[in-house]
Amino acid sequence: MDALSDIAVFVQVVESGSFTAAADRLGVSKSVASKYVSRLEERLGARLLNRTTRRLSLTEVGSVFYERSREGLATIEDAELEVSRLQSRPSGTLKLNTPISFGVMHVAPALPEFLRAYPDVSVDVSLDDRKVDVIEEGFDLSVRISELPDSSLVARRLATCRHAVVAAPEYLKTHGAPGHPEDLVRHNVISYRYQDSARSWLFRGPDGGSITVPVSGRLQMNNSLALREAMLAGVGIARTPTFLAGEDIRAGRLVPLLTEYDALEVSIFLVYPQRRHLSPKVRAFMEFMAERISDPPYWDQF
Repeated sequence: MDALSDIAVFVQVVESGSFTAAADRLGVSKSVASKYVSRLEERLGARLLNRTTRRLSLTEVGSVFYERSREGLATIEDAELEVSRLQSRPSGTLKLNTPISFGVMHVAPALPEFLRAYPDVSVDVSLDDRKVDVIEEGFDLSVRISELPDSSLVARRLATCRHAVVAAPEYLKTHGAPGHPEDLVRHNVISYRYQDSARSWLFRGPDGGSITVPVSGRLQMNNSLALREAMLAGVGIARTPTFLAGEDIRAGRLVPLLTEYDALEVSIFLVYPQRRHLSPKVRAFMEFMAERISDPPYWDQF
């Protein structure tokens, strides 16, 4: 078992980026973690890591050994998870990451029902608009809203994420409504900083042709909920996910514009580290959210 322990510590050191970080995660001292890896190198008769005062890096043989070791440990973990799936109901803490606006508006309201359905599961939710490292930060699942999910992760698509160009009636009363995408150059546009195309909007017209329009404005934000408040206050026009604006559109607080043109369309995914077998708690949450949201999603009913 010493050999397996040494390999597990080695893999953790590589994935953590340092002996200190790995030791913290494993609950041992830095010297103990270093001892495990040194013992492994001695047994193999090969140096696996290049150690400097600033960073660690894998040697050529270390890189090969890491990939094989990671696969082997994943297989062992899969076996344990499969036993757990067969022998027990969903239990334990589900560590979930989600973008702030989607989490507040569509994940948090669903959690009470999920917790009632699975009384042995606890949920630890982290709301963050940055793209987190699911493996590095130890998340079981992450909600990703993008064109394509991270290829290093497994993805379960939940629904289409349509975007609508909208503005408040107050803004339109003062500035008028654009009749064509190119009219946007004369309007104040509120942009979402984390969108790659925040300053250049692509539209597909009724004839199938595409139109790219440069946009600008006096307000840029890195949070969709704050952007929504600015839209409702009549600050300007925004291109926003319908999961954010759908209720406001139904209530007349926001008016959809340029509806004959298709704006940005991406997908909502649940992503998780690559494993052949999911823990019961992860599988349960994925099935729960897939059933709750479906495609087309409920927020597009306007």
